[in-house]
Amino acid sequence: MFALCAMTLAVAWPGVALYDSVWQYRQALSGDYNDWHPPVMAHLWALLHPFGPGAAPMFVLQIIVYWLGLGLWGAGLAQRGRIVASVIVLAIGACPLFLGWQVTVLKDTQMAGAMLAASGLIAWWRLARRGMPVAAYVGAGVLLVYAMMVRSNAVFAVVPLVGMLTSWSLLRRLAVGAVTVVLVLIVSPSINHRMLGAAQSGVTHAQPIFDLAGIAHFSGVVEPGGLLPEDLALIEARHCYKPFFWDPLADPRHCGAIAERLETVPVGSLGSMWIGAIFHHPLAYGEHRIAHLNATWRFVVPSHLPNAAPPEGGEPNTIGLVNPGVAHVKLARAGAWVAETPLGWPIVWIVIAGSVLLAASSRTGVERDLAVALAVSALTLEASFSVISIASDLRYHLWPMIASALAAVLIAGRPVSRRVLWIGGTMLVLVVGAGIVARFAMPPGPASYDAMLG
Repeated sequence: MFALCAMTLAVAWPGVALYDSVWQYRQALSGDYNDWHPPVMAHLWALLHPFGPGAAPMFVLQIIVYWLGLGLWGAGLAQRGRIVASVIVLAIGACPLFLGWQVTVLKDTQMAGAMLAASGLIAWWRLARRGMPVAAYVGAGVLLVYAMMVRSNAVFAVVPLVGMLTSWSLLRRLAVGAVTVVLVLIVSPSINHRMLGAAQSGVTHAQPIFDLAGIAHFSGVVEPGGLLPEDLALIEARHCYKPFFWDPLADPRHCGAIAERLETVPVGSLGSMWIGAIFHHPLAYGEHRIAHLNATWRFVVPSHLPNAAPPEGGEPNTIGLVNPGVAHVKLARAGAWVAETPLGWPIVWIVIAGSVLLAASSRTGVERDLAVALAVSALTLEASFSVISIASDLRYHLWPMIASALAAVLIAGRPVSRRVLWIGGTMLVLVVGAGIVARFAMPPGPASYDAMLG
């Protein structure tokens, strides 16, 4: 783990800063925060800035927690005599797709690193069949809270992960989990605005605008008070509705005027329009959300869709954020190749996580319990995208993909029944087969972000 951590730091130094990273670094330098991106990350960046300029301090932090988590998972398995499994765990971390994204300073990679470190701490003690000391509980708790603050939908991964590691009944887990999720979603905005001093940016308007446009596109009608008939005409004429992401609706060159107008509507009023449109046009809403899920899970889609390959370089800027060298470019290109294979399709990992739960139904023991917690965490986060998601970037799926891989390693410690192999294998063959056929049959996707905008 130490060797791989050192190699990662050397290959990708000082980290990659994309558009979101540049925006957050500006906030860290100026002290002027808003809530479009997690203010907790910008505050942490400001705290680490004295240790070095640019992305380097945040890059070092997220690489250390990433490899620390994987190292604890691997070492915990090795202590139980599962040497091959421990090597596979490190190989998962070294996968060019996962590692290529992890060297990019983003909220998604910060979340993945924090959750790997927290779950690794828990796994280290549980695999050794020892009680966790208070310090380990505190460390894991801080990491999980940070994960929820740094990524708004991380609550759908963190709460199920913790809940499945308790000894409570299923009913109690569901009840406590549901209440906790609601409380976190209610409290988080107050923490961002009052405690962290972040100004409101209108980010809460994005989901309703995206869904209203999707409902209008599939139904052909608009709800009073929301989109206007001329808005729908503009969306259809300029192809501004895309299940892949909401970006064209906010882009000034396309339909930006629509988002600009709706962003002036109070969030409560916009929310009422949103719920009303879903109630009156449930089939259109369902079509829209299924189309988006297909895109974000990268199932029946063309090859070479944007926003899957790890970036070779960062966003041009004037605030001192620089790019890594040639070695990183090779890592990113290797990751781009993996992204085009089934290993880079979130839908494949969803099937794997489901197969883990099927295999776990006839198992007992600590490895089984950890595998179930990881698989449930992955699946609940993926399920949340059916309602809360406005874009299809692969980086949003880093934690579910890695968690599913770790769960599969854990459950593979004992022979799997023929029934599980038959059901899981059949589903995997069907999903991969459909994905491959689609990629050969459909024209290649747009080659760039601007081309995807249309």
